[in-house]
Amino acid sequence: MAKPNGIEFLKIPAEGLLLQPGKLYLGRTLEYTETRGMVPMLEGRSSVGRLGLFVHVTAGFGDIGFCGYWTLEISCIQPVRIYAGVAICQIFYHTVSGDFDSYSSGKYQHNSGIQPSMLWKDFVKDPDQA
Repeated sequence: MAKPNGIEFLKIPAEGLLLQPGKLYLGRTLEYTETRGMVPMLEGRSSVGRLGLFVHVTAGFGDIGFCGYWTLEISCIQPVRIYAGVAICQIFYHTVSGDFDSYSSGKYQHNSGIQPSMLWKDFVKDPDQA
């Protein structure tokens, strides 16, 4: 976690992509979201969960003020074929009462693609190296 992770980019072909158990896949929502003054939460669809496909492993809550695409942490407990454009999750929003600070970290804000873990940036002492 203290250095950037190697990743392999995959594109889902027309015939679908067979996901295998024991691997973590990162996906991205089609929708760009901007969350102003609300707490977003992402959940997998129950029909997808019943196939043994999990859409987010740990990151169900988003940040107030996040703007970008959601990176999905996808895993499965049995082989599952997925297809481009099929809805596998849903985003809903919680209202906030009281004062709050908006998300301001540059790690994931205003992204355009799938975001691998950038936890390694927390280990960098010199901001010019991040």
